[in-house]
Amino acid sequence: MADVSITPSRDLRAANAPAAPTAGHEPYWDLIELLFFAYRDFVGDPDEVLVKLGFGRAHHRVLHFVNRNPGIKVADLLDILKITKQSLGRVLKQLIDEGYIVQREGAHDRRQRLLHASPSGEALALQLAGMQTERIERVLGQLGPGARDAARRFLAGMTDDPEQVLRLIANADRARPRGRDNGS
Repeated sequence: MADVSITPSRDLRAANAPAAPTAGHEPYWDLIELLFFAYRDFVGDPDEVLVKLGFGRAHHRVLHFVNRNPGIKVADLLDILKITKQSLGRVLKQLIDEGYIVQREGAHDRRQRLLHASPSGEALALQLAGMQTERIERVLGQLGPGARDAARRFLAGMTDDPEQVLRLIANADRARPRGRDNGS
């Protein structure tokens, strides 16, 4: 399953940038590889469900963010996912055609396409998130008190704009309150 998310400007920077100095330190091979393996297994459980529906990881990401942000504009979804409009269009069309996402006109601007998860889309998003939550809960339970906060700080710190990412999560938490403690 392809899991490609390319931002052209970042690709050009990376290709033209000299290797970052490590100040005499070896790369963190163990953490780098653990991140690769953690991601592989974190998405592996949902992948098994998605493949049976003819979907892939791009479908999962789109459905996740549409479900968490009801009424999201296509432009905002493109900003979050950092994929091309063409890639999103293909995935979105399939999710709409299969009845997992519905598209509505904006109340003030009929040209806007606002995206919402349908009831079956919500159910699928919750099923996939439940599988991932079980994996996270298992590990956090082994690590003890404060582990969730430490993991949250680490993961936010790994993003290019932690404040923006945390704002997006907080806004989604407010838009779709759930029975679980969502860490806000």
